[in-house]
Amino acid sequence: MTLNLNGIEIEDTYAEAFEMQCARAIITADSIQWAREAANQMTGFASSIIACGCEAGVEEELNSTPDGRPGVSVLVFARTKERLARQLLDRVGQCVLTCATTACFNGLNAMEKIPIGRWLRYFGDGFQSSKIVGGIRYWRIPVMEGEFLVEDQFGVRSAVGGGNLLILGVDAKAALRAAEAAVEAMRAVKGIILPFPGGIVRSGSKVGSRYKFLGAATNSAFCPTLRGRIETALPDEVNSAFEIVIDGLDLAAVERAMRVGIEAACMPGVRRISAGNYQGRLGQYKIYLKKVLGGGTER
Repeated sequence: MTLNLNGIEIEDTYAEAFEMQCARAIITADSIQWAREAANQMTGFASSIIACGCEAGVEEELNSTPDGRPGVSVLVFARTKERLARQLLDRVGQCVLTCATTACFNGLNAMEKIPIGRWLRYFGDGFQSSKIVGGIRYWRIPVMEGEFLVEDQFGVRSAVGGGNLLILGVDAKAALRAAEAAVEAMRAVKGIILPFPGGIVRSGSKVGSRYKFLGAATNSAFCPTLRGRIETALPDEVNSAFEIVIDGLDLAAVERAMRVGIEAACMPGVRRISAGNYQGRLGQYKIYLKKVLGGGTER
């Protein structure tokens, strides 16, 4: 039985998500503008693990931070703990350490840890110093402005990547308007990020390619210009589609974001809400759209 929401068809399908490793960095600064600047730099070129090394984004602006200053939390996701450690170290070192007035703290209470401040301290060239407060070690690294304060270790935990929605519209204007509304609603959900530019993907991909050197290629079944040349997944009235990808600290957070996104995207000009999956070849989570709206997910 077809489910309709505000007259929009919700396809009986699922988003295929997978396990990732995640860390949260809390960036503080003398002003929220400088905290945002560091967070934006840190999350650059981090839209997809296909080629970026990690997926990262700003989670939220914070009213309470470890040093009492304005702050922003950033989530960083990678397939393995080792890749996550490399990406986090490079991004904190190149984008936060370098940014005026900032400090950087661990934001996850987790058993597993990765050394961030422990490695960044060497930038102090032997003049760095450490202090333990409340059982936590911090490093003070001298810089030209003054000092950069960074926590010794950052927590790592298993998380969920690849939750997604496909918004199918009569034209690009209608589909984009709905995708923008969905992104606005989803960003209010704590514990998730939308890693792509503006939270929206115009170039959704499928697993595999006719070219052996590519592991992923354009999701041709959802490309309107290929209608008539391949078996399309687009209804007759649909001439544009956008994808929204969600990474979250846990499955429940991804489901919450997908639910509010679906509800917000059901706007005039949208003909169907769908999701991307690869018949179980990519990930272990199957997030069914109908169950997201009513509750429950299979694994």
